[in-house]
Amino acid sequence: MGEMKPLLIKKGAEASLYLAEWHDKKVIMKRRLPKKYRISQLDERIRSYRTIHEPQLMHEARKAGVPTPIIFLVDVKQATIIMEFIEGKLVKHLLDKVSESKRLSLCVEIGESIGRLHSSGIIHGDLTTSNMIQTSEGKIFLVDFGLGEKSKELEARGVDLHLMKRALQSTHFRFAEGCFNAVVKGYSKILDGETVKNVLAKIEEIGRRGRYVSERKRR
Repeated sequence: MGEMKPLLIKKGAEASLYLAEWHDKKVIMKRRLPKKYRISQLDERIRSYRTIHEPQLMHEARKAGVPTPIIFLVDVKQATIIMEFIEGKLVKHLLDKVSESKRLSLCVEIGESIGRLHSSGIIHGDLTTSNMIQTSEGKIFLVDFGLGEKSKELEARGVDLHLMKRALQSTHFRFAEGCFNAVVKGYSKILDGETVKNVLAKIEEIGRRGRYVSERKRR
């Protein structure tokens, strides 16, 4: 796999990310480590599937016009993906530092990318501003498709956007409503009006389900 000098930069529940060098390139190495709580054969199947499936989704997203890191190598046996390192700033750290017009413009662009994913039958699975990077050229890359799937189901689209809405509310609560409305504006540029209407209705339904569960737990 070439000479690497891995530096752990993020340890997640699903995988760990390392900054490394590979053939004189700065890269991200994503490794899915074994989970001891799972039966070993099942764990191996899950890690192998996700290691194969994630690059496929990222490739399809790029074909759909959504910037994603280039995949350099997939090592199924080691459950490791080596991909392009995207130099830039997390959108999470940008939204509260830019002007309102710039913030809304960024969110419209994010909405367009989500629309392109959904119109191509791709569900990201973890739409948060921590999984979006803006480069110095102003391009927004979507990263971490590890929980993604192929689906055009209304429920899957609704859950994807509901997660985006919740992420904005928890991380950028001061302007979450305006940001999400801008996301929907961008989304509406890609998908037809009837589809957008149905997805928004599904988001509301999912939100009601969550409130109902919370209320039941408090009783």
